[in-house]
Amino acid sequence: MSTDFRYQIKVFLYQIEPQIWRRFTISGEATFAALHLAVQEAMGWENRGEHEFRHGKGKNLKNVIGPKDLLATLPAGVEAVEEGSLTLREFAGRAKLPKRLLYRYDFTDDWIHEIVIEAKTEGASGKPEMQEGERACPLEDCGGPWGYNEIVSGEVEALDDDWDAERFDPAEVKLT
Repeated sequence: MSTDFRYQIKVFLYQIEPQIWRRFTISGEATFAALHLAVQEAMGWENRGEHEFRHGKGKNLKNVIGPKDLLATLPAGVEAVEEGSLTLREFAGRAKLPKRLLYRYDFTDDWIHEIVIEAKTEGASGKPEMQEGERACPLEDCGGPWGYNEIVSGEVEALDDDWDAERFDPAEVKLT
């Protein structure tokens, strides 16, 4: 097998039905900082909030991967790694796939995503490539899953008149 490979990644939001999800590929040499940006672009977020990745055994997701300024605020005893220093290849190692972790974005709205490293495929490194997905990403600062559900149910009006919860076209997403 070639030394260059890509991971197939699936991202979906918790607490939203029907599910909002995306699938893309990204280089094994990409750092978690690059993965963060790819998730932002794939989901349609504007990268305006704080974020972190969490992983661990069972329900104890105490291991954190994140930006340096966030790591400085974590309590003692939390295993933390700066996101720019860890590649997907290093994280996944020789682990059997799929491998799962959580991605938390915008700590006020508290969007929780599950990221699944689904598969490893041959392919050159380079920018991430969007594959598929369903439904529009919630608007920034809409109040998290609860605010989003109120908008979709019609209880609250969306702040963007052009936004359509059902509309998503993977061909319109350009990952960098």
